[in-house]
Amino acid sequence: MFKSNQIPDFSTQLCSSGAFGVCIGLHTALYTRVAVNIAHFISEKDDEISNFSPRSAQEEPQSHGNRSAKNHTQRNEVGNIAQLFAKHKLDVCQEPGLFLLTLLLPLTSLFYFLSSLYFFTLNSPFKSCLYPPLTCVHTLLLFILSSPCSQIMVLTDPEFESSVLISSDEGASYQKYRLTFYVLSLLFHPTEEDWALAYSHDQKLYSSVDFGRKWQLIHEHVTPNRFYWSVLGLDKEPDLVHMEAHTPDGNVQYVTCRAQMCTEANRNYPFPGFIDISSLVVQDDYIFIQVPTSGRATYYVSYKRESFIQIKLPKYSLPKDLHIVSTDGKQVFAAVQEWNQNDTYNLYLSDTRGIYFTLAMENVKTTRGISGNQMLDLYEVAGIKGMLIANKRQDNQVKTYITYNKGRDWRLLQAPAADLDGNDIHCILPFCSLHLQLQMSENPYLSGTISTKSSAPGIIVATGNIGAELSYNNVGMFISSDAGNSWRQIFEEEHNVWFLDKGGALVAVKQPTVPTRHLWVSFDEGRQWNQHSFSSVPLFVDGVLVEAGAENQIMTFFGHFSHRSDWQLIKIDYKSIFNRKCTEEDYQTWHLHNQGEPCVMGQKQIYMKRRAGNYCMLGKDYSRILSAESCICRAHDFECDYGYERRGDGNCRPAFWFNPSSVSRSCSQGQNYLNSTGYRKVVLNNCTKGVKEMYTARKQQCPNRPPKGLLLTTKDGKLTANMGNNVTFLVQLDEGDSLRTNIQLDFGDGTAVSYSNLSWTEEGIKHVYKSAGIFRVTALAENMLGYDTTTLFLHVTCPVEHVQLLAPFVVIRNKEINITAVVLPSHSRTVTYFWWIGNNTEPVITLDGSISHTFTSEGMHIITVQVAAANTILQDTKTIAVKEFFKSLLLSFSPNLDEFNPDIPEWRQDVGRVIKKALLQVTGFCLLLVAVFPGVPTAAELFLLPHKNQSEGKKKCEEELEQVSDIIVSALNQNLVEFELKPGVRVIVYNTQLTLAPLVDSNPRHSSSAMLMLLSVVFLGLAVFLIYKFKRKIPWINIYAEVNQEKEQEMIGSVGQGDSTPKITLSEFPTSKELMEKELDARVKSKTRMFLFTIKDVWKHSKMFKMVI
Repeated sequence: MFKSNQIPDFSTQLCSSGAFGVCIGLHTALYTRVAVNIAHFISEKDDEISNFSPRSAQEEPQSHGNRSAKNHTQRNEVGNIAQLFAKHKLDVCQEPGLFLLTLLLPLTSLFYFLSSLYFFTLNSPFKSCLYPPLTCVHTLLLFILSSPCSQIMVLTDPEFESSVLISSDEGASYQKYRLTFYVLSLLFHPTEEDWALAYSHDQKLYSSVDFGRKWQLIHEHVTPNRFYWSVLGLDKEPDLVHMEAHTPDGNVQYVTCRAQMCTEANRNYPFPGFIDISSLVVQDDYIFIQVPTSGRATYYVSYKRESFIQIKLPKYSLPKDLHIVSTDGKQVFAAVQEWNQNDTYNLYLSDTRGIYFTLAMENVKTTRGISGNQMLDLYEVAGIKGMLIANKRQDNQVKTYITYNKGRDWRLLQAPAADLDGNDIHCILPFCSLHLQLQMSENPYLSGTISTKSSAPGIIVATGNIGAELSYNNVGMFISSDAGNSWRQIFEEEHNVWFLDKGGALVAVKQPTVPTRHLWVSFDEGRQWNQHSFSSVPLFVDGVLVEAGAENQIMTFFGHFSHRSDWQLIKIDYKSIFNRKCTEEDYQTWHLHNQGEPCVMGQKQIYMKRRAGNYCMLGKDYSRILSAESCICRAHDFECDYGYERRGDGNCRPAFWFNPSSVSRSCSQGQNYLNSTGYRKVVLNNCTKGVKEMYTARKQQCPNRPPKGLLLTTKDGKLTANMGNNVTFLVQLDEGDSLRTNIQLDFGDGTAVSYSNLSWTEEGIKHVYKSAGIFRVTALAENMLGYDTTTLFLHVTCPVEHVQLLAPFVVIRNKEINITAVVLPSHSRTVTYFWWIGNNTEPVITLDGSISHTFTSEGMHIITVQVAAANTILQDTKTIAVKEFFKSLLLSFSPNLDEFNPDIPEWRQDVGRVIKKALLQVTGFCLLLVAVFPGVPTAAELFLLPHKNQSEGKKKCEEELEQVSDIIVSALNQNLVEFELKPGVRVIVYNTQLTLAPLVDSNPRHSSSAMLMLLSVVFLGLAVFLIYKFKRKIPWINIYAEVNQEKEQEMIGSVGQGDSTPKITLSEFPTSKELMEKELDARVKSKTRMFLFTIKDVWKHSKMFKMVI
């Protein structure tokens, strides 16, 4: 499902997870809100609170005024909070130096205060006061929330009462308001301070527009954490609420309405169908949802509140999991775990609209966090547009890569030239490089293993190691001052590093697992570090708050001397170290570059930095970017477009599954469309001219095309409906002029409708069936150039799952064949099978999963089977070619093909098309059909078909097939047939020697060698029996039935129908081994039956038993 890795802004979502903690924000003269949940800092060894479930949120404070005014404001703020505590018989020390107070109220009703306050100035710390822990009879307060408008909201513990206390005078007085529900989470409006959403314990969503004094019900049965306020500039109404809600029958819908006007009549449903639970994500310009389709997840996106469009990932990515990494920068970063991945993800980047995704990096490493969340080892460097660092798993090793153009190009990190002692480091790329740990800290008050700041572009501080791969042993701290081009080691042990004075100063402290009395300060980007003592007793540093603003040389440390000691608060001020503000002489320029290349993201950017060793204050007027000049466009400013892959020569070429000539159905005659060149400009790249015109998509007129790829589905994706209820049919067309294509829909019950163009059907076609039964619903799309049809068989009472139809790909006219339907998963209940063969309007109904049929005419015949089990309907469709005679060969492939085989029908069909193309280049014979078998190892069958015009005689046609067969076998034996599956992956096609099929026909013809043929039949029958008897002991042998009556083949039409089936549990499917054994048994039985003929039959059909070795 959709998951978002972005952290919500604290100003809009405070204590939203329902933690039993209290966040007190003491706003200053500028009403700055600061919130600290100390739960993260309490040791697990404290038995009294070991069961506490912590949550945290943080928002950096804004700039402050002068020091005297600030202390006065702090004194007033602490006094106001003291008045609040006095109401509940609590005490607080009013100390001028105290600027932040943080409390925790666990279920044990024990208050933990930050018990000591220290003030640090120029290495002279002094202790101001000590607060002993207070034990209360019971806990009354649950949350305390402050507003920039001098308002404070206090939520009480629902175990005692459900009410809210509101103060409009900064805590001088409070008024209680009773609540009829228990608040689990709150979401404040991003711009309107008095507007809030409250989520209750019984899944109801409420809204308030007066800071919690009155609450109004919005919607019931809302999914937790799936409700959002409107986004400024995108939603028309500022009070619009986006939410994910459940229907009475258990389905999930995307609902929008206004906070105070959310009646049923005023609700909107932007997506027409149902969605997956916990899949709604509203983020910046985008809205994402997930829809289940045939057991696979289908993702949709709405860009700037436009209609939802299906997200286009590469055809065979087949995601198991998808995370939205970020949506800023006018595109979407998505991490996709594909069908063949377990602990890695692939990184994809979209176009501006978030629809077409291309691969940026494969196999990005993930790390399991303390809370159990899966975290992607991907880091976006702050302050440098388009710069990312990622850890990639490659050949069982994890290496760190960096990109300067949003994933278009990646390279390894160059290790430092020397260690801390000045000794040379011999580390040569690509065998040795620098590797970084990229985990973000789950504690918001520690810096994590990597840290950057937008106010300090180019400075990167991270924990890492030097070697062949990433390691968590023998690590050190490394810093780059030039945006990752070069690195220096600064510590031999792990440290937390924070930025002060807009990156002008760096402060480092050892990891909290080690107590320390010292901190290190650097004013020259980590080249020199000065040690300072801040405590006479070693302190476990559990967190640090850095005051934001123009002059932020203030830090506040939280920690404890031991696991049983009181919590300590230490305030450190470095302002006196800076004796003046920086002037122009204190700055130097720095040119952003990538290994000497000055153009980064299409720009030459020059930054201004303070000279090393100049102890001056940057100040609020400090400007980082001095100039930015656009560059001439070159090839590295463009990435491969959707459907294209970068080959070894650096050029982008179509993937094997992509058809570059296809044009969207929305392209109408007389209009223009953009014809891709295979490239697209990297989003936010600012280059101009150069190769831009050559790589940019070209505007062309829409061609007039016949309809193609017509698809008919129901709105809910099922092939069932309840009698008397509305059924909504959706008609989709892959190609063809939608404005000039007539659509006709026959509901199969004697009624039909017609539309002049496809646009009239966008909302779906509704119909009510008045009787139960099975209905053949047919759609016809037609224009002046041609038509396309599709059929859907609708059961009015049962839902749909899945069925697998096993049938031969090519059969002989007038010869009986067996067709088998395998239900996956198998059902213990009675199953009814409905068979449609050809154009029959009525099905053949059986209780057996097999049916026999004889085709009397040549051509392509469609077989559709539907399976009914209780309230379950399953459907599959196959196409069979009927011929007078044919020739076939079994094919195998080099083992590297199996690594990329997802074992799905679409993949087998696309690979079969590629194999056919490769064979066509060798033989020039175009009447070829290639059928790829399901399962692994990958195998296929090649069919050689005769010409439709056999005026030259059947014997000559047979000889021609023999000659073509010899040519193909020779080419296969010499490894001349191969194809490129993807860049760097070439697959060789082999001939399976023991499985050559005989040439077969349907006309009797006498032969003088009939007796010899009879003896051959006897010996071959004996050989088949022996092989069947001992087939499990000969793992390398393949048994092939002469006409291969029970082999699965898939066509495009069957994929379309199959996609409409609901998902089934993978554990219910039989294994590949079981399927292969079942098919092998069927083939051997067919082979045995084929050769149990009488002598008379041999004389009549002696030609049929001509063996080709």
